[in-house]
Amino acid sequence: MAQQNQPARRGRWERYKVTGPFSPQDLAGLWGAIAGVVLLAVLLGWALDMKGGVVIVAAIPFISSWFDAKRILFQFDAAGARIGNVLLPWSDVTQFVVATPPNSEEVLIGARLRQSATLPAGARAPQPHPDMPAHLYVAVQRHKFDLTKMVTKARKYAPAHIQVIVAEPAGERVAS
Repeated sequence: MAQQNQPARRGRWERYKVTGPFSPQDLAGLWGAIAGVVLLAVLLGWALDMKGGVVIVAAIPFISSWFDAKRILFQFDAAGARIGNVLLPWSDVTQFVVATPPNSEEVLIGARLRQSATLPAGARAPQPHPDMPAHLYVAVQRHKFDLTKMVTKARKYAPAHIQVIVAEPAGERVAS
């Protein structure tokens, strides 16, 4: 049974995520991994008289999750939030902050942490941005971000204490 302040863990699809732009390097890595697995399957099939399809089927989830992880800039789900490469438990997050700098093709998405929270070892916050009040944030392409969808998913899957705040030049407001 889920704790009172924690969402129920239902499935991987119950999340909100924003991915980065298309990267030829990531796509080349994906196809290289696929080619490597197929080659390994052929070699094992030949050397060990083993079915190569087993290797391919076993490797697909790992390749898929690796490629997905390389592309995700911002995500939250039942386990917590991910901002860039920083994974945060729900107990450390108090608010998500969204800022849209004027004359920019990007939206800044960040998280405010509780006062006693610290970033995980090795994690670094980006340089402060004048339009973003949160210290930990990422910049995403404007056309890949949907505030309404983020608010809807946050209400459904995030703990009740999480707010989505919109930071504007006139001040901050709770997104609705």
